Amino acid sequence: MPMFKNNKSYVLDKVIEDLRVYWELDVTDIEGDDELATFKVGDELVAISMMPVPIPNSEFESMYSYSYLWENVENETKEHTNHVIVSILSSDIPMVEKYSLLTKVNSSILRTSEDAIGIYQGSATLLLPKELYIAFSELLLSDMLPVQLWVYIGIIYNNERTSVYSYGMQEFDKSEIEILETVMSNREVYDLFINILNYVLAYDVTLKHGETIGFSEDEKIKIIESEAVYVDGNSLKLEI
Repeated sequence: MPMFKNNKSYVLDKVIEDLRVYWELDVTDIEGDDELATFKVGDELVAISMMPVPIPNSEFESMYSYSYLWENVENETKEHTNHVIVSILSSDIPMVEKYSLLTKVNSSILRTSEDAIGIYQGSATLLLPKELYIAFSELLLSDMLPVQLWVYIGIIYNNERTSVYSYGMQEFDKSEIEILETVMSNREVYDLFINILNYVLAYDVTLKHGETIGFSEDEKIKIIESEAVYVDGNSLKLEI
């Protein structure tokens, strides 16, 4: 959900133009205004609706401490005055395609709205600042997935060891993934984790207990399913 300050909102004509020019999308059947609008992108029906109230701060309070992608997140989100709900209606397309389209619409709203401050992605408990969201969304222009905009990636550093975990893969009907207490550097394990999540989502891969995964002939990372450490239920542990 795009968030705004100063009681401003999207301008429909600018959003449509950005979708057509920047993303080169076929946008038709446009109805509505700067408060409520629907339009089609290809065969998909998109709805955007301005809500003239802020998202309750109580939804954000537990997220501030781990929203590491947004500096000064607490102060800036408290300034927002209203938000927009973006929906893909009656869609049977794969979830990755749906999220790709949602991301393009969100990005166009942010790029064309001076008073937009960022995105709240509730299903993955993500708070994402405007410029970062726009920058990561551009991966879609290169047929890459902006995983950081869809899935929360937790990072824990303790006793010179790093753990990472996903939260949001279940939205794509995939298991959450964890790497526990590796001696790899934060950057190395983060980059590896992003590559694995991207591989799973881009190619609709289902990782299974007892199998291995790797990005070279020699790399064989064992996959173990067991009770999760940092999320609810079970997760797939990658033994590194």
